Amino acid sequence: MKRIVTYLFMLIGILACSDDFTESPAIGSLSDEALKNETGVDLLLVGAYSALDGVRNNEFGEGWSMSGDNWIMDVLADDAHKGSTDGDQPELYNIETMNWTSGSSYFLGKWGVIFAGINRANAVISLINSIEEGDFSTQLAEARFLRGHYNFELQKMWGNVPYISEENYAATEFNQPNPGDIWEEIEADFQYAIDNLPASQEQVGKPSSWTAKAFLGKAHLHQSDWDTAFPLLNDVVQNGPYDLLPDFVDNFRLAGDNSVESIFSIQFTTDDGQSYNANVKGALNFPNPGPFGSCCGFYQPTQDLLNAFQTDGTTGLPLLDTYNQNDVTSDFGIDSSEPFTPYAGPLDPRSDYTVGRRGIDYNGYGEHVGNDWIRAEYTDISGSYLPKKNVYWSGETGNIATGSWGQQHSGVNYHIMRFADVLLMAAEAAVEKSSPDLALALEYVNRVRNRAKNSNYMQTVDDSGDAANYVIEPYTSFASVAFARNAVRFERRLELGMEGHRLFDLRRWDNFVEVMTEYAENEGRTIPPFGEEVGTYSDIHYNFPIPITAIDQSGNILTQNTGY
Repeated sequence: MKRIVTYLFMLIGILACSDDFTESPAIGSLSDEALKNETGVDLLLVGAYSALDGVRNNEFGEGWSMSGDNWIMDVLADDAHKGSTDGDQPELYNIETMNWTSGSSYFLGKWGVIFAGINRANAVISLINSIEEGDFSTQLAEARFLRGHYNFELQKMWGNVPYISEENYAATEFNQPNPGDIWEEIEADFQYAIDNLPASQEQVGKPSSWTAKAFLGKAHLHQSDWDTAFPLLNDVVQNGPYDLLPDFVDNFRLAGDNSVESIFSIQFTTDDGQSYNANVKGALNFPNPGPFGSCCGFYQPTQDLLNAFQTDGTTGLPLLDTYNQNDVTSDFGIDSSEPFTPYAGPLDPRSDYTVGRRGIDYNGYGEHVGNDWIRAEYTDISGSYLPKKNVYWSGETGNIATGSWGQQHSGVNYHIMRFADVLLMAAEAAVEKSSPDLALALEYVNRVRNRAKNSNYMQTVDDSGDAANYVIEPYTSFASVAFARNAVRFERRLELGMEGHRLFDLRRWDNFVEVMTEYAENEGRTIPPFGEEVGTYSDIHYNFPIPITAIDQSGNILTQNTGY
């Protein structure tokens, strides 16, 4: 599924699909009858896959919000600041500081691109249903898996959402109400995919029955349906074809593309400089200025996230409830020309593969020099750190493409789901189910921690040794459900930080307001401008506002979420 191979076909396929949920499907250069064959089905199916990355020809709303890696969602949680100067992308500034409105171009952009994916999947399903001869069971299962994924994204962002079926699509009845959740429909699509997809696919990037089982387990996890989620997720762990990569950081380099740890990924590539097959919507999130002439300084990790990587120097365990009592040393307010001593206390080694900080090698480009690589000013809200997981490494030239105005495009895949995520979801379900299995939860969490312990640690720029005081050990026991719950949730942040999951975890755990209120207070200690600007977190923020443009286009068939 490397999209460079099928890009021209994708364009043809898009002609047959409507991306606007309020409009009838456009008529392209291929007639309906001409599409009723294997080639036609495959063309439309490529169009459905291509919506994963958020790149569209007829997009509306803010284009940066459409990114399939959900980096914007980390800005709405405690993992990341928007980055850059406060005046760059002011709508994102308003979102981070909790000044949300239903007129936000960011919410409209994400809403639109998700419905583009839904409608493209429905186009495939509707076409297959109209063909009288031939076996298209696998293609139908792929399309239903994709529709399940897109609807899952819609559900976890907005809560009360419309459902557009293949029958709605065929009849051009796109204007559907949003009376509540659509979990039943999401589950049905994933179950169909489980029943009809093969256990493995020859073509990389396509889902298997194991992929669908992991997603169905996650759908039940998001509903706190632990007893149903556990056997699904545990089956993937115990019997699926997945495992952890030996080295944690390889998940964010070419070595991790379609590896044994990859469950389902967006297939990015920069082959032959075709930048539109790379991570176009992540182009803002490189250092600016920086070590390789990149742009634009967005997506900066928080002090709170870096603090979470502190460990107990004796036990090697995280400081679950006290990690913000001391800060990992920050160079905020210190010019690069001034002396600075990096933090010498014990840290989880995943810290320096997640957060770019002064004095530590930055993805092979040399020692991070501090403020001279930070676009944000001391008067801005975003602090002094750089992202690392989304930034390609020096020397891996196959990852790199350049856009029309000189921006960077990475060719490294984004893991929508990877095996470490499944291990931790299975561990969580083992803790929360009606008959808790704390021993199994301990085993799964320790698999993740032991991988981190046994990975290659970040080295000094002269390769003289470890770049920092890395101390990490597995847990010896989970003494209670309450302790296990805290440990599993904390491990998800350490392992999956800056991967677009944190906001949705806080929402489903129903502690978003509590965690974010405490975060704002703590973050304001080290970044005073943030503490001065951030607003109040409340229960209305558990769902995004339905875009007012969508409500207007629907003729008020759509209703607004509570509080907006």
